[in-house]
This record gives sequence, structure tokens and C-alpha cells, in this order.
Amino acid sequence: MYKILDAHCHIYPDKIAQKASDATGKFYDMVPLMDGTVSTLISEGEKAGFSHFVVQSVATTPHQVSSINRFVSEIVKNSGGKMTGLGTVHPDSENQEADILELISLGLKGVKLHPDIQNFKMDDYRMLKIYELCEKHKLPVLMHCGDSRFDRSNPNRLVPILDIYTDLIVIGAHFGGYSVWEDAIQKLSEYKNFYVDTSSSLFAVSRDDAKRFINAYGVDKVMFGTDYPLWSPKEEIERFMRLDLSEEERRKILFDNAARLLGIE
Repeated sequence: MYKILDAHCHIYPDKIAQKASDATGKFYDMVPLMDGTVSTLISEGEKAGFSHFVVQSVATTPHQVSSINRFVSEIVKNSGGKMTGLGTVHPDSENQEADILELISLGLKGVKLHPDIQNFKMDDYRMLKIYELCEKHKLPVLMHCGDSRFDRSNPNRLVPILDIYTDLIVIGAHFGGYSVWEDAIQKLSEYKNFYVDTSSSLFAVSRDDAKRFINAYGVDKVMFGTDYPLWSPKEEIERFMRLDLSEEERRKILFDNAARLLGIE
């Protein structure tokens, strides 16, 4: 009945995919359900009825930026139109503008940032040029948001960025604040340039709370995402479909909102 777009997928080269997935799982004290390869994402996603995937990977050091962006770009080009790519950048890069221009030239449609894994605070001065460039080039930023164990990615750090860069589109992963959902709603839900995805949240919150989060941000600003490879496409879509939503609300969250924001036909 629905076109399904997974707006939050991490991918890795086959040789390191399982190791990279396990490392992410260890960071969150969980075991990934998938192996992180592109082939598994496509096969398991299509079994679950998905037709499009937004893919990304995160550079943990500056020298990884270009190679990761070229890898993601190549995967997208060979996907037969099934994938849209986001690029990576790093706060310690010697030439942040060159990195941004390269990812644009590679056809990537936005930027993925992970403050906790990349070890920066959202409002770190090293990040300001990146936000400025993303705003200038109209690149949406998919931002890992929230973790009660740290202060790098929590809502208080994002507020000044949304205040300053009012034309910068920020997509807050995990309903805007993994494990700090209430604080995120209180601080971030009123910003017109702030959107959220459902990734790595539906397993942890009640159906009533998930519906309340959607209402708080507004159904036009919510996107479905799995956070592959941590979670199974099949299980995540089943969790989502259990929510008390209308057909129109499901269509918007499952496809239309992300397609509009990222220019996906």
C-alpha cells in the first residue's frame, strides 16, 4: 500500500562491514542485527517492501573523509536509482570547504554528522564553518541527536545552531534526542528548520509516546528510518505500522517528507 523510503542507513565496504557494525553496536552496548553490507541492506530492505534508501557513513578521522564520500557516491551511482547518498565531513579537516565542494561534485545530497562518535560538541567552534557551508549550499544535515551518557549531542547543544543558522535544515536522528526524547521535544520542536527521523527509537518508546512525538514535531517533519545495520528493516517497519496513524500520515512519514527534503523522485 505504501512507498517506503528508509531515511537513515549506514553502509560499509564488504571487507570491513561486520567489524564496523560490531564497533557501533559495542558503542551502544547492543548487537547489530545486520552486517552493514550494501547487499544485505538492499535484499532485506526489499523483502520488507522498501523502495529507496538514504545511505551514509561517518569519518572518525579527517583523512577518511574523501575516501568515504567516494565510496558512498559510487554505491549510489550503481544502485539503479534505489539510493540517495549523504556525505561525511570532519571538524579537524584542514580544508572543510574543499570537502563540502567535493561531496557536492560527487552527487551527495546532504551531510551526516555524529557528534558522539566523531568526538565534537554540536556547538563546537570547529563546526561553525561546516554549518555555514551547508546552509550556503542548501545541504540538509542529518545529525545524530541525544545520548544521556554524554553532553556532546544533546538538545542544549543544538539550540544555538538552529538559532544562528536559520536556513540550515537539520534532521535530528532518533526523534531528535536518543534517550532524552522529552528534553528534545521541549527544546527543539518549535524550530521550523528542524526535522526528525524515527530511527533507533521505536524499540525503546511506547506506541503512545511515538505518536505523541510525531504530533509534537508535526507529521510533515518526521521521516521513517531504521538505523541499519543496528536494526532489521522488517522489524522496524512492523513497529512503525503498529502506530495509530492515518493513511495520509503514514504516506508522509514513510516516503513523501524525505523525498521532498532530499529531492528524491
